[in-house]
Amino acid sequence: MIAAPQTAFIVPDLLAPGLKLVFCGSALGFESARQKAYYAKPGNKFWPTLHEIGLTPRRFAPHDYPKLLELGIGLTDINKVQFGNDTDLSPEHDDAAGLAAKIRQFKPAILAFTAKRPAQVFLRAQFGIRTPPPYGLLDRRFHETRLFVLPSPSGRAGSFWTIEPWRKLKALYDVLP
Repeated sequence: MIAAPQTAFIVPDLLAPGLKLVFCGSALGFESARQKAYYAKPGNKFWPTLHEIGLTPRRFAPHDYPKLLELGIGLTDINKVQFGNDTDLSPEHDDAAGLAAKIRQFKPAILAFTAKRPAQVFLRAQFGIRTPPPYGLLDRRFHETRLFVLPSPSGRAGSFWTIEPWRKLKALYDVLP
């Protein structure tokens, strides 16, 4: 695990008012930090999955991530000052309160966690929930924002991978105004 300078995020949030969907991961991986782009490691299923389920009109490369705003999609992480594997991240750098403030400010329709770890950190901080969340749409909201948990697209999490929750997220996205 490596910490970034405390004065700047490794990669800035991709957030704007009125987004339909915001993806939230744990933190950037090593390759994403090196390239300064979200989900940049070869073998990560994020970009291929977005295209396969129909959230993007073509398969975006990691450096194309700013184009997601045009589709009503944003990106952030619960830990904005470290990068590395989830097992190497320091919990004291998880910023559930910061994420909550961003969601209150930008009011996306859906906040989708791209792994159970960031979802669990957020749910514990905001609702006192200690059990790991299930994949899929949760039965609670954060203010007006729906909460959704996805299997990690990381190659390291391949044994937990299934695209089905991602397809369900797309179906929910499609019925949003």
